[in-house]
Amino acid sequence: MKLTDGIGVDAALECVGTNEAMQTALAIARPGSMVGYVGVPHGVEIPVLNMFLRNVGVRGGSAPARAYMPELLDDILEGRISPGRVFDLTTDLQGIAEAYAAMGGAVRSNHS
Repeated sequence: MKLTDGIGVDAALECVGTNEAMQTALAIARPGSMVGYVGVPHGVEIPVLNMFLRNVGVRGGSAPARAYMPELLDDILEGRISPGRVFDLTTDLQGIAEAYAAMGGAVRSNHS
């Protein structure tokens, strides 16, 4: 809110899927704005009355990430884009549980 002099943003995009991320997006949304989300939210509570009083909308749905993978992978391999700011850990199949843990998620593995 400091960055907008207390006004709030015209639109916010919540891409984490946690209640804390959604509450942050809703808190920085100015009256009359929209909060969008992608993916599957986990334990997210939507404060309907607060949104009504502030005239803030929420819309979202699943992200068809696999549909974009072939084109994006080619762009990465050809050096047209660099995912370095997104991907900072490389692992093999045995390290999947640790990789999810590094993202902050709780993972239960059935691997032996």
